[in-house]
Amino acid sequence: MKKPVIVDAKQAVDMIRDGSTICTIGMTLISASETVLKEIERRFLEEGHPCNLTYFHTCGQAAMKQPGGLQHMAHEGLTKRVIGGHWGQSNLMMDLIAGNKIEAFNLPQGQMANMFHSMALKEPGKISKVGIGTYIDPRIEGGKMNAKTKECGYDEVAIINIDGEDYIQYKEVPIDTLLIRGTYADENGNISTEEEGMVLEVLPAVMATKRWGGKVICQVKKIVKAGSINPKSVTVPGVLVDAVVVCDNPLEDHRQTYSWFYDPAYCGNALAPESASEPLPVEARKIIGRRALMELHKDQIINIGTGIPNDVIGSIIAEENIGDMVTITVESGIYGGVPAQTIDFGISMNAQALIPHDRQFEYYNGSGIDCTFMGAGEMDQYGNVNATKMGPKAPGAGGFIDITATAKTVVFCSTFTGGGLKTQFDNQGIHIEQEGRIKKLVKEVQQISYNGKVAVERNQNMFYVTERAVFKLTKEGPLLIEVAKGVDLQHDILDQMEFKPLVADELQYTDTSIYEDGQYGLENIILNK
Repeated sequence: MKKPVIVDAKQAVDMIRDGSTICTIGMTLISASETVLKEIERRFLEEGHPCNLTYFHTCGQAAMKQPGGLQHMAHEGLTKRVIGGHWGQSNLMMDLIAGNKIEAFNLPQGQMANMFHSMALKEPGKISKVGIGTYIDPRIEGGKMNAKTKECGYDEVAIINIDGEDYIQYKEVPIDTLLIRGTYADENGNISTEEEGMVLEVLPAVMATKRWGGKVICQVKKIVKAGSINPKSVTVPGVLVDAVVVCDNPLEDHRQTYSWFYDPAYCGNALAPESASEPLPVEARKIIGRRALMELHKDQIINIGTGIPNDVIGSIIAEENIGDMVTITVESGIYGGVPAQTIDFGISMNAQALIPHDRQFEYYNGSGIDCTFMGAGEMDQYGNVNATKMGPKAPGAGGFIDITATAKTVVFCSTFTGGGLKTQFDNQGIHIEQEGRIKKLVKEVQQISYNGKVAVERNQNMFYVTERAVFKLTKEGPLLIEVAKGVDLQHDILDQMEFKPLVADELQYTDTSIYEDGQYGLENIILNK
């Protein structure tokens, strides 16, 4: 029987050739193969090898500028080209991209996760309408995030026509080395993942790597006796694994997530008692989240994106006791539970279901979620939204493009201006103490992450919710439908925009209940629709 070799991190890195393509599987720092990644970085800094790697990764694999994950790969010379889904939590990778030091292709996270299936099946790339009309579209930017990439002579996407309709072809990326992480490996190399916080797309990535004849290296906590893992619990059969690395410092290098080593309530091995969390203070982000949630309908399945939504939506739903009225999902494959926030985005305590990351995007891209709450950087006069590139910094799309492309309703959550905005709220409305320096309602967005024209053609419901105004996208452009009490329409709204919006004939005032302490009656708002 073919069995993987048991190696240490140094021997594992010996398997990585200069100029090859390496792929890692994880999200934030969940399932990061830290033992191996640290050795790759150490070897390069001390010996200059491996070098000139192409680095392929679907999710953002970092934690708010902390060491770890893809931060280890963020060195000029080590990485020549990155093809990734998100870098918003990796300051080092964003600096390399902004400094034009490496080639950087950003692709939608869900398309990348499902590229593994296409590659494993030897199909001519992943074919999809997701990305049409955005910066991913090769007729616009082709996902190229800096000048170096635009001049490299290589394209990761193309337009193909099938039955008279345009699609994006996401081209295959041959993988030479795949790094995955499991909880245990048995003596035959069978891998289980029962203590990992996400299912991710481990097996499809293994299948794609095997198609190219690449090496699969798996980091685990421990080797157990052959046959001691339930066959149904085997995530990757041992015959598909080339090398196993046992982590020698699990408390540091095999953590369930950045903030803790292991909690069984985040992987389905136990249920934790759910105590009432402290309500969020009434400030701009909570106000935005409260108003955004007023677009909900009973029994909807919703998605929560990073930024303002991830930080406030789940907490508000808990505070309003409407958890039984909606189903929260997260792109990593979570259904229900209490999602972790900020640095630990993507896992949930007491989740009802944990499905693979790639399968979750089949639902998002196919049926389409009922309602998604997404962060946003800026919106323009056409209803285009930018959430992927701010100045020279390129955080990338993550699941943003996949999810907003097909959701039935999209609610963008953003402050009206940025950079120093200070506000106060009471039962009379909003008081702007200091206006932000940066205008977010602009003539043209820097990068089209969400195409307003395409959204209108799909008959999608789109709202852009801020602390002082709410816009609804129409075929003529953004329509101002609601303002907060306490603001001056001309001075605080129209003068703070670079374009003149359409204004509703019957402009509404925002319900002042959202400014008050305690519950604001979200259950009744939803039931009375």
